[in-house]
Amino acid sequence: MKTKKLPVKLTSYVFAFYMAGIMAMLMCLIITGVNQGLSSHYISDVLHAYKIAMPAAFICVLIVRPIVAILVKKTVHVT
Repeated sequence: MKTKKLPVKLTSYVFAFYMAGIMAMLMCLIITGVNQGLSSHYISDVLHAYKIAMPAAFICVLIVRPIVAILVKKTVHVT
């Protein structure tokens, strides 16, 4: 079975989407746990926070990624 893949020109957007999704979820899990503890509605609270955090993180990663790429080029010696 052959899987359809996105075109290579969308690589930076796919990277930003996955990075934002994973980081937003981890941060929501941690911050909700620290602020509210592990209550019976912990997962519900995390998912509610994630609905807000994921789009914000996606936009932020799209904005910050080019800046980070420049900083990496300036600080890492490539042979």
